[in-house]
Amino acid sequence: MSSKNYTRTRWDVQASDIARKTHNPIRSIVENIVIEPNPNKNMIALSIGDPTTFGNLKTAKEVIDAVQESVASQLYNGYAPSTGYQEAREAVAEYSSNEFVKVDPNDVILCSGCSCALDLCITALARPGQNILIPRPGFSIYRTLAEGLGITVRSYNLRPDSGWKIDLDDLESKIDETTAAIVINNPSNPCGSVFDRDHLLDILDIAARYYVPIIADEIYEHMVFPGRTFWSLASLSKEVPILSCSGLTKRFLVPGWRMGWITIHDRQNILDREVRKGLLSLSQRIIGSNTIVQGALPAILSKTPQKFYDDVIHTLYTQSKLAYKCIIKVPGLKPIMPDGAMYMMVYIDLGCFPEFKTELEFVQCLLMEESVFCLPGQCFDYPSYMRMVITVPEDMLQEACLRINDFCERHHCKTSHEIIRNSLRRVEIPY
Repeated sequence: MSSKNYTRTRWDVQASDIARKTHNPIRSIVENIVIEPNPNKNMIALSIGDPTTFGNLKTAKEVIDAVQESVASQLYNGYAPSTGYQEAREAVAEYSSNEFVKVDPNDVILCSGCSCALDLCITALARPGQNILIPRPGFSIYRTLAEGLGITVRSYNLRPDSGWKIDLDDLESKIDETTAAIVINNPSNPCGSVFDRDHLLDILDIAARYYVPIIADEIYEHMVFPGRTFWSLASLSKEVPILSCSGLTKRFLVPGWRMGWITIHDRQNILDREVRKGLLSLSQRIIGSNTIVQGALPAILSKTPQKFYDDVIHTLYTQSKLAYKCIIKVPGLKPIMPDGAMYMMVYIDLGCFPEFKTELEFVQCLLMEESVFCLPGQCFDYPSYMRMVITVPEDMLQEACLRINDFCERHHCKTSHEIIRNSLRRVEIPY
C-alpha cells in the first residue's frame, strides 16, 4: 500500500528535540576525562554519590527482611496503580507527617527514584518558554531535566561564607513573570548544607510574594549532623504550594531500588485545578514504580530502627570531621565543613597552583598522580571547587587525604615571590 503524498526517498532518522536538548553536565565532564590513574596506587573514587559503592554502609536487616517478605508473598508481581499501591502511599504519608504537617495518602505519588519525582514535578509545573530557578552550586539533574523540555534554567547563588545559605537578594532578582518554580535542595548536594528554620521562612516569604511554587528536593531529609535540625519546607509553608521529592535512596542506603515519591502540599488548593491532574497523568507514563519495593514500604518505613539511622549519621559525621581536619591543613585548599548529607566542598586556590588554569586540570592531575578522583566544581556550575564524597571506608578516606596533601605539597608554589606573582591571577571565592 502506498500514499500519494509520501515523498521520503532515503533514510533520514533524526533525534527528537528532547533528546537533542538533554545534557548531563556531570556525565559529560567525567566521560571526557581520559586521564589514566597512577597504576602503582589503588584507585580511591571520592566522586560517586552512591553510599553502597564500597560495602561499608549497608541497609538495615529490617529493610532486607521487608523486601524478602514482599517477594515471598507473590502479591506484588503485577502492575500497581500508576501512583502506587494504597497501602504503600499510606505508609509514605505517615512517614512524611509530623506535628506541623499532615500528609494524606491521596497526596502521595510513588516514582522510580527521586530523579523521576523531580522529572514529573518539573514537567507538570513548567512549559517551554518558562524558567525554573535552581541552586548554584547544585545537582546537575535539574538543568538536565528542564532544558530537555525547552525550559530555561536560571541559577541563584549559594554563599560559601555563610554555610551555603541562599543569597536571597540574588534569588529574588532571578524571578520574573515566566518563572514557573523554584527548586530548593535541602540538605544539599554538593554542599552538605542544612538550612535553618528562619532561612527557610525567608525563602517561603519570597516565593509567596511572587506567587511561585517550590519543588523541594529533600532526598537527604533527616540526614543531618549533631546540632542541626531538618525542617521540611512543607512543615513551614502556610501559603506556598510545595511539591516535595524524596525516597529511600540515601537515608536507607538503597539507591538501586529506585523508590522515590512526591508529596503534594497545597493548603490553599492552588494546584488542584491543573497541576495535580497533570501529575497523575504524568505518572501514567511510567506505569508505576517498583512493585516489590512498594509491597515492602510499610514495613521499611515503620520497622527500621532508630539505631540504624543514628549509626549512619555517626559514620558520616565522624568521616566529615576526619576529612575536614585533614584537608584544612593542606596548602592551597579550603574545605567547608558540611552539616549533613554525604559531601564536602573544597575550595582550590588556583593562585597557589599556577600550572593549573582550572579546577578540572587540578582534578585530572590529582587522578593521574595519586589515583584519587574528586568531582570538579564545573559539574555543579561552580568553578574553583571540588566535591569530595565522605562515604568511603575510613582507612580509604585517610589515605585519600594523605595523597591529596602530598599532591598539593608538590604542586603548591613555594616562594613568597611566586605567591605574590600568582596572587595577581588568583580566582576569588565566588559568591
